Amino acid sequence: MQTLPSRVGSLQRGQHLHFASQPYYDDVEEDDVVSDIQLHAERIRRERMERRAQQQQAEAALTKGDDVPLVGNLIGEDHVNYVLMYNMLTGIRIGVSRCQAKIKRPLTDEDFTSARHKYSFDVVGNELTPSAKYDFKFKDYAPWVFRSLREDHFLLDPADYLLSLTSKYILSELGSPGKSGSFFYFSRDYRFIIKTIRHSEHKFLLRILKQYYNHVKDNPQTLLSRFYGLHRVKLPHGRKIHFVIMNNLFPPHKDIHETYDLKGSTVGREYPEELKKDKNNAVLKDLNWINRAHMLELGPEKRALLTEQLRRDTELLKSVRVMDYSLLVGIHKMERGNRDNVRRNTLKVFEPDVEMPHGRHRRRPTITSGRRYNFSPEAIAMRRAMRESEPKEGAVQLPEKDTGDRQHFLFYQDEGGLRATGDGNEFLDTIYYLGVIDILTPYTLLKKVEHCWKGMQADRHKISPVPPEEYGDRFFAFMRAIMRGGGGGESFK
Repeated sequence: MQTLPSRVGSLQRGQHLHFASQPYYDDVEEDDVVSDIQLHAERIRRERMERRAQQQQAEAALTKGDDVPLVGNLIGEDHVNYVLMYNMLTGIRIGVSRCQAKIKRPLTDEDFTSARHKYSFDVVGNELTPSAKYDFKFKDYAPWVFRSLREDHFLLDPADYLLSLTSKYILSELGSPGKSGSFFYFSRDYRFIIKTIRHSEHKFLLRILKQYYNHVKDNPQTLLSRFYGLHRVKLPHGRKIHFVIMNNLFPPHKDIHETYDLKGSTVGREYPEELKKDKNNAVLKDLNWINRAHMLELGPEKRALLTEQLRRDTELLKSVRVMDYSLLVGIHKMERGNRDNVRRNTLKVFEPDVEMPHGRHRRRPTITSGRRYNFSPEAIAMRRAMRESEPKEGAVQLPEKDTGDRQHFLFYQDEGGLRATGDGNEFLDTIYYLGVIDILTPYTLLKKVEHCWKGMQADRHKISPVPPEEYGDRFFAFMRAIMRGGGGGESFK
């Protein structure tokens, strides 16, 4: 085999490679090798430019409005949120696995305020991050705090958590139950939610993180949203998109036949009943609950425990001056079971299928003139596999049995929820799935103005935006009233 030109020979000397030992190059002339390298480089540049053009089009749709989270409706690579979703999940896998790989240590004050890990991804990759389909930056906030929350207090297995956020991604066609406009994705097993939040909500969560952490530590049975991670994705030339990873209150193995978002407010808090007939997954509100004469059917023991935990959670929310939160109630009727297939009618699966060549998983970078290029056949084949992978829709394979991961928690021990009971604490044929959601809305100047404006049009004690103290007291009183023996919610109308 002839001696290669100097620019290729430097690559050979830098890595002490012997091309004669590699069958791929045995019978290839030097000009063919150089041409092949240039061809691959040009192909990578061309495809990278095409990806960037698609990404810029997606960003144009993603950046409508300065402080409004994004809403997703469809699935596929042509969807405006496809790029964002891919970047989110790539960043989560790398960021969380890097933190998990480190030796556990006690938390410090800096872990709650200034700790964050930054990663840059591109199509070529580097020593810290693998090659990715798109260029983006990812930031992992307070990683040690959220690792402690996941492992020590929410009792999540680290490997199980990462596995749930890998491979298949379920894009919800629904926004959040409230009016925040956030969109969210479910993890492949329907246990976790990846939800976009406003930048103001992101900053607020960081500000109250230590109080939240201490509350969870002191109240392991808390009904507050369980935050497992706080992250940010930044697309090239685009705005920064913040999101959290949370628990999914609703189980993967049970249909939810009715869903309610309850605040204790009755002004404008009704979903039209005529629309409900055509929409199985509609989120009903306070007046719907009251008009249907619903009650939380709980015996004395469960009623006392739930009331006390709601009181403790409400006290925390009042202390951090939060309002606009609600109790999300999902109702599973055991006599109906899963025969309506509600879950399968509202979910789709997205699965990017990336196959590695010949079982190889690691890229071996080559070196030339002090710079790193990835022209090795293995690296080229790996990137080609990533580029050629297409999103595939498939059937939702959700479990038919409880995974058992929440059974240590009092309010999730009955098939992942809280089963209704009679006056003698005997079981009834209903399971409730309960949680306090949307807990990141502080009582700001804007909310004060909204309170004044709506207060002139309706009873100011019954509208949603009221000061945190009043909001918390009304919320707790309403929840007590709608439990069996509480008198019902008619007095709140």
